[in-house]
Amino acid sequence: MHKLLVVLAFLIPGVLLAQAPVSKLGSGSLEERLSQLERVMDARNAAQMALLEQMAQLQDEVAELRGRSEEHAYQIEQILQRQREIYQELDRRLAPTTQTTNYGSTGTAATSDSSVPAYSSNLSENEAYEQAIQLVLRDKRYEAAIPAFEQFIVNYPNSSYVPNAHYWLGQLLFAESKYDQAKVHFTTVVNNYRDSNKRGDCILKLGIIAQQQNDTATARTLFQQVLKEYPSSTEAGLAKKRLDSL
Repeated sequence: MHKLLVVLAFLIPGVLLAQAPVSKLGSGSLEERLSQLERVMDARNAAQMALLEQMAQLQDEVAELRGRSEEHAYQIEQILQRQREIYQELDRRLAPTTQTTNYGSTGTAATSDSSVPAYSSNLSENEAYEQAIQLVLRDKRYEAAIPAFEQFIVNYPNSSYVPNAHYWLGQLLFAESKYDQAKVHFTTVVNNYRDSNKRGDCILKLGIIAQQQNDTATARTLFQQVLKEYPSSTEAGLAKKRLDSL
């Protein structure tokens, strides 16, 4: 008897559960349950649409941030490039002074590097170039520097500073996005002053201008020219980055 009671204690709950009506799982008629299911599905679809919208918004924000990052990287590259040019120009400004001092102490002119413009014996020529350079390096009066360099080229067409003057005109016009005018001066240095130490940078700038003007084929050719003719230079490193981005 005791064993029977134990068995019944285990069986009765199972029987009661088996006899429980299925309607307990969902209240109402079939139509009501279908309506409930539709509402659940609608809510789920709405949640999915909201999630998709959030994902699309995040993708747009990522694309915008990527664009800003690329723009900032380009601006930093330009700042570093300008700083390097200023330091190079200062080095060249100091080198002629040393050569002049050596000349005065030994009585013979020191042999100058072909990449460094020889210091002219014409004081007015030196002063004119000095004034134009100081408008860029010291005074930051870039708009005033453009006519100063242009006038220098007119007044001293045979000066050893002429290639540098063309280079700085190209740089100043490039900074103002006057690309066609800048190309004239950069091209002058590239074609007419092959010994200029600014020639590699002029080729690089011509490539950047072509890239800005969506002339990818010309840009690629110019960047490859930099790598070929100036493989160990800073310009070559910048040209390679540009090629990789094309």
